[in-house]
Amino acid sequence: MITSSAPHTSITYARSSMDAGELQVFDAGRCADGYQLGLAVGQRFGETIRSRMRGDLFLHEQLLPFASTAAGKPLLAALQASNRERYPRYWDELVGTADGSGVPLLHIILVNFRKEIRPFIPKREDQEPKEEPDDDCSDILMVSQSTAIAAHNEDANVALLGHTYIVKATSPDGTSTFTAYTYAGELPTCAFGFNSNGVAFTLDSVPPAKCEVAAGGIAVNFVSRDLLEARDLDDAMHRVCSPAVSVGHCYNLMDVRARRIVTVETASQNRSAVHEAGPAPSFHANMYRHLQVEQVYDENSMSRERRAAQCTMDSKEKALSVLGDAADVKYPIFMTGPTLYTLCTVVVDLDEETMTIYRGGSKNTDAVRVVLPML
Repeated sequence: MITSSAPHTSITYARSSMDAGELQVFDAGRCADGYQLGLAVGQRFGETIRSRMRGDLFLHEQLLPFASTAAGKPLLAALQASNRERYPRYWDELVGTADGSGVPLLHIILVNFRKEIRPFIPKREDQEPKEEPDDDCSDILMVSQSTAIAAHNEDANVALLGHTYIVKATSPDGTSTFTAYTYAGELPTCAFGFNSNGVAFTLDSVPPAKCEVAAGGIAVNFVSRDLLEARDLDDAMHRVCSPAVSVGHCYNLMDVRARRIVTVETASQNRSAVHEAGPAPSFHANMYRHLQVEQVYDENSMSRERRAAQCTMDSKEKALSVLGDAADVKYPIFMTGPTLYTLCTVVVDLDEETMTIYRGGSKNTDAVRVVLPML
């Protein structure tokens, strides 16, 4: 159980064959502004951020070269302008993270805009394309009389092993705090988190076709960073539905105080669809299920959905068992490489007011338990 208010904590897990072994937790406290928060995170996790950037092949082989092209320069300029204008404090966090870690600001910016830039990078005909695997995640949501949970697999490229950490921070005005599982060098959080207002969330990527992408719009990483400031479920829904986003995303939003869970799927042109979780467990992978959007069909995601449909998920224990399932060897729900890897499994229990993180599979008895603030 994380109870320490020390500036940073190191939590050790049982190691699996590819496990980084530790999850670093840093409480930045109350920072005067966004730059100071980013600076503190960058200084605390400088080596982790630099290591992640050194090993990010997509950054070096595709994002950086594209950023210097005639097509890339105006796209990047538009992304910077729109996101800096709407979210100046979060933009300052990026600048602070770059300064604190010693990583070039351009690298930090590109990593945070990778979802918005990737659709516009042309594929070269003279070489085998090096596609970056999507960050495939899985969620099970249920709200019944006896159980109210969101269970989530955080799946990403295997290169992110050892390049994540938890950031805790207090708002500049001191009225709220947040806790966020964070990818090194990125804004908190493109994964999952919660705040002291009782709002929590997990995220799933969705694959809109290129014709559905609005160049230069608001970036997913900035929207999810803004979620950490949400006052309640209605405010959280407004924060994900109102921005003119570039690419869509799936947000599983929770309000501990109201005992509600909703899935919000978004797309460009301010389109969204809302589905409220009920007694029947629902499984969400990485395809649009509720919003009618032209999308790229992902066999990995569809295979996980087919497998989940064969399983019983009507309790926390059964939901965890499904998220640990590897019956489909080619497209398992719980991934162990060689390219995609389940970094962790997290369960948000609205009745217990807890978030529990599992590493090495939810069937592993070693876990870190992060307790939501008392409401």
